[in-house]
Amino acid sequence: MSAGGSTTGGGASTVLWIDGGPADPATAAVAWSDHGLTVGDGAFETIELRDGVPFALTRHLDRLERSCELLRFSPPARAELLRAVEAVAGGWGGEPGRLRITVTTGSGPMGSDRGGAPPTLIVSATSLVLQVEPTAVLTVPFTRNERGALAGVKSTSYAENVVALQRAREQGCSEAIFANTVGHLCEGTGSNVFVGVDGLLVTPPLSSGCLAGVTRALLLEALAAAGTPAAEADVPIEEWPSVDEAFLVSTTRHVQPISHVDGRALPRCRGPLTERAAAAWAALRAGPADP
Repeated sequence: MSAGGSTTGGGASTVLWIDGGPADPATAAVAWSDHGLTVGDGAFETIELRDGVPFALTRHLDRLERSCELLRFSPPARAELLRAVEAVAGGWGGEPGRLRITVTTGSGPMGSDRGGAPPTLIVSATSLVLQVEPTAVLTVPFTRNERGALAGVKSTSYAENVVALQRAREQGCSEAIFANTVGHLCEGTGSNVFVGVDGLLVTPPLSSGCLAGVTRALLLEALAAAGTPAAEADVPIEEWPSVDEAFLVSTTRHVQPISHVDGRALPRCRGPLTERAAAAWAALRAGPADP
C-alpha cells in the first residue's frame, strides 16, 4: 500500500482515499445512510492524471467548490482536498489515469432533508482510456432544464445521464445529446459540444444550462489565443443534425470528432474546424499541467 490505498487485479489498478486517509479498494465502504448514496446529494470532478500529475487541478477544484455552493453545502477545506489528491496521485504512478473527487453531504435521514453530518470525501485513481476516434451520437428526447436547481452543477445525481447514455448505446452511439427546455442544443451526458456551420465554430453558451466544462473553457481560451476564436451562441436543436462538422470535448475525450448524428453521417468528420481545435488543444497541453 502506498500513500493511498491500492489494489491491482485484472490489469487495472485503483488508488483510494476516504475521509482522511488511504483505504483498501477491496473493502472500503461508506455509511448506508450517506446522502450521496440514498438521494445523490453530492458533487464530483473527474481529472486526467498526466504523468502522475492532475491536469488543470485548480480549475477542477474551483468548479467542485462552486458545485457545492450551488448545492448549498460546504465542501472539505481546500487544504484537505489537496492533501487527498496529492496522496492518491502520488500513489498512482505515471500511467494515464482518471482521478475522481467525490464529495457528499454525509449521513442523512431517508429523505431529502439533510442531517448535519460532516461531508464524505472520496478520492480515487483508476486507469483512463481516452475516447478520441470519431464517434456517433444520438439526440435524446429528454431535456436539460436551464433554469433548474442543478443547472451547471456537476452533481452525483446522474441517473438521467445513465438512462440517456443507455439509450444511445442501444443505437450504437457513444454519447447522448440533450436539448434544453427552449429547444436549443445543450450538452452530452459527460461532454460539451462544438459545431461547425458555414465556417464558424460555435458552442452552446453557459446560459443554455450546459456544464461549465473545464476542457470547454480551456479550449475556448486556446482558440482565442491562437487568433481563431469560437463563438458561444445558441444552436436550435432542429439545426443540430445538419451541421457541417462537430466534436465533443471532455476530460476523457479531449477533442473527439463526431462522425454521425442520429444515424446521419456529417459532411465533414475531422473537418477543418475540428482540426483547428485539436491543434489548439495539443498546443495548450504542451504547456503547464495547471493552466
